[in-house]
Amino acid sequence: MTVAVGLVSSTSVDEDLAGVWTPALGGAQVRRRIAALTQRYVTVEHLGDRLADLPHQFHHPQPRRWAAVPWAAIAPAQLSGIALDTFCAILMGAINTEAPIRGYTQASRRYLEHFYPQMAQFVGGLVDSDGRVIAPGLWEREEKRHAPVLNLLYHRLAGKRPTPVPHRARPYTPSGNPRTDLYRHGLHRIATEYGAACLYLWMMAHTTGPLQAVLGELLVDEINHMTKFWGFGRWAYPETGLAMVGSTLAQAMVQKLRHPQLQGSLLHTLRRMQDELAWPRWSMGNRLTFLYTLDQVMRVLWRWERSLTPTYLEQLFGPP
Repeated sequence: MTVAVGLVSSTSVDEDLAGVWTPALGGAQVRRRIAALTQRYVTVEHLGDRLADLPHQFHHPQPRRWAAVPWAAIAPAQLSGIALDTFCAILMGAINTEAPIRGYTQASRRYLEHFYPQMAQFVGGLVDSDGRVIAPGLWEREEKRHAPVLNLLYHRLAGKRPTPVPHRARPYTPSGNPRTDLYRHGLHRIATEYGAACLYLWMMAHTTGPLQAVLGELLVDEINHMTKFWGFGRWAYPETGLAMVGSTLAQAMVQKLRHPQLQGSLLHTLRRMQDELAWPRWSMGNRLTFLYTLDQVMRVLWRWERSLTPTYLEQLFGPP
């Protein structure tokens, strides 16, 4: 079976997308590879390009094309610095998280549709009068290929097919204040895309060859979507700042305690993802290099954030 995936490395096993590769990576080598991957995939210029692409995608939505990967060439020997069973457990968690994409897109569509119909269609597509999807949005079309690819990776590495238990997407749960609901939902969406991007970049630092290339395609998708959500959110909420973010998250935690059916806090999401991705099984070195990844990517995002001036955002999307 061939699945479309790009960025297949033609370099030798000693030099790959992250730099120098050895079969026994140490912590310092992994950090260097993380830094190299960040410089390759997460730059201010690249983030700006991905956001500038969003108005075009409103009118001409086209999924990014992936090239073919030789699945038979993917093997456990292309993994280093992390136990194979732990890596496979992380893959399983990613499968469970990526699988319910239709639930994610339709919840986001409903939060957006009354304020920003174009963005609602980008994420959730077109629906009929009964709410049934008649044409999926571009976000769904690109994200829905992730779970099948992760299933194939798991099969190649574990030697057996996965038995996923997909996470249930949090449904649309209005509180009576739709603009605040949208802001809170947007924070969750950006945080999950950021977490996914960092996870795939960190996994790339531990892999090489076709295995690394497949993860690279997942990474490019997540960076693309994270950037579009972040930049659009800055335009839609020009008054946002750290105080507003903190206040919104604090209110979400309080409301979650009073009304369990409402959206939860980011802390709740973090705890769930730790369980999903088998965090207790990670070595201390793995945990430290993942935290390093979170830091490296966020440093670039904050530099890019400073370029999102009101004037620039209005040039892209019009008056907020």
